[in-house]
Amino acid sequence: MTTFAPVQEAQDFLTNNPDIELIELFILDANGVPRGKLLHREELLALYQSGRPLPSTMLGLSIQGEDVEDSGLVWEVGDIDCRAYPLPGSLVRLPWRQMPTAAVQVSMHPTEGLPATPADPRQLLIRVIEQLEAEGYYPVMACELEFYLLDQKRDAEGRPQPALDADGGRPRQTQVYGLRELEQIEPFLRDLYAACKAQGIPARTAISEYAPGQVEITLEHGPVLAAMDQAVRYKRLVKGVAHRHGMQACFMAKPFDHLAGTGMHMHVSLADAQGNNLFASEDPAGTPLLREAVGGMLASLLDSLLLFCPNANSYRRFQANSYAPLAPTWGVDNRTVSLRVPGGPANTRHVEHRICGADANPYLAAAAILAGIHRGIRDHLDPGAPIEGNGYAQAKERLPTEWSAAIHALERSDWARDAFGADFLKVFLAVKRAEYRQFMGEVGEQDWRWYLSNA
Repeated sequence: MTTFAPVQEAQDFLTNNPDIELIELFILDANGVPRGKLLHREELLALYQSGRPLPSTMLGLSIQGEDVEDSGLVWEVGDIDCRAYPLPGSLVRLPWRQMPTAAVQVSMHPTEGLPATPADPRQLLIRVIEQLEAEGYYPVMACELEFYLLDQKRDAEGRPQPALDADGGRPRQTQVYGLRELEQIEPFLRDLYAACKAQGIPARTAISEYAPGQVEITLEHGPVLAAMDQAVRYKRLVKGVAHRHGMQACFMAKPFDHLAGTGMHMHVSLADAQGNNLFASEDPAGTPLLREAVGGMLASLLDSLLLFCPNANSYRRFQANSYAPLAPTWGVDNRTVSLRVPGGPANTRHVEHRICGADANPYLAAAAILAGIHRGIRDHLDPGAPIEGNGYAQAKERLPTEWSAAIHALERSDWARDAFGADFLKVFLAVKRAEYRQFMGEVGEQDWRWYLSNA
């Protein structure tokens, strides 16, 4: 499934964009942080012709950008060059840059990128997709990403604050679903939608979310790999456009103790080879296949929680009556559970996975969701009866609210080792252990600043 872009794509882009001077080459690391290099125009064709060597350590960095020695990608391999190639359709202009600049996303080559290839989050997602497709299941997904629009200037106490509205005021009330709140950020939304259109990102509905300055914009569903590529580029685009407007787009899971957390809801279904929805049913709870998929996601939830909630701050989002999930529960058209089957016409039947924080890496989150679905189908897992009413009050089990518990669960999981591969887990767990040690040893549990700059 690994497909790289043809040289003609670069040639056409250079012809159609004669003013472009610089190109940002980037790859996404385990934390979802874009890492890469800034190329000059004349270097672009060589990238498409023969790839670009990147240091193996680039995919074994902590969120602070430091080498993680236990990853196996540092000293024992001599920080070897690993070759990456550009992805189709990823070469786009960056409208927020002052100099005429484009960006191109790359991924590690399956063989030429070794030993870093197993640590490439996109390559892990490809592996999981291929396992499902081999059995006739073609996954379809979409992202709903929430974020806060913050002022680039801190308040008098040095803490983050909502960005100014167009009328010069500062949002102080929640006003969920408020239309005036969207009107007040119209200049930002106008440029964001224009940039999404130019980059081929299907941005759709915008809503004012459950806190001052919090926004959600949905992306259209499609084949998983393409949908997650779009989510990755969309997140970068939101940050860039916000910066141009004097704002900071924050995807931190819980930037404010007293306000709503920020999630990434993942909508998923399975299709057959002809594109027919295998979850489609007049029954609001979907087909038996959907219920097996839910059973698998619930059974693997604890083992894969670290991929959904990768940081210490991720677990502060889990609070009762907050629309963030707290337990391995599912329901039909119920926003108090972790896995929700939305209402709607039979052909749209799917599952909304509500566990991920907005700080999750979309590739890793999607891989964990699909691996759980595969487990449920393979083992014919029964999710039990769907929750009706208040899922918070009926929860018999709770998700852990400590980062360390999620790290330990992934370390101990034989299922995860089989689903994700030992090579990937070695790097990912090394990174998370290193971050945990640094967080606990140097920062302390209450300091929000540690993750804000990278959220």
